[in-house]
Amino acid sequence: MTRREKLELLQGTLDMMILKTLIFGPAHGRGIAKHIQQATDDLLQVEHGSLYPALHRLERQGLIAGKWETAPGQKRELKYYRLTAAGRRQLHARESKWRALVQAIGRVMQPAAES
Repeated sequence: MTRREKLELLQGTLDMMILKTLIFGPAHGRGIAKHIQQATDDLLQVEHGSLYPALHRLERQGLIAGKWETAPGQKRELKYYRLTAAGRRQLHARESKWRALVQAIGRVMQPAAES
């Protein structure tokens, strides 16, 4: 696997986790990173250097839409991202591929008992 293929795999996985997080409703970048960290019991921590390029890429692709809003109880604005219809379709497609990949890896890691 080339370095570019590894990077695309990582980006694809991060993108899928971002899209999945936004299925629950709009969130700002820090909230998305926190959700991923909490959902994985602190196993995955998404750094800003990975998160924001992914958010910008997904926004350029039309899979998410961002809007600056004032955060509740704060004076500063945060950019809240929401899933678009195209993002929902993409998430569904990626989840299907992800499930197939997990099943395939599972068959290798836990082969059926030989007869």
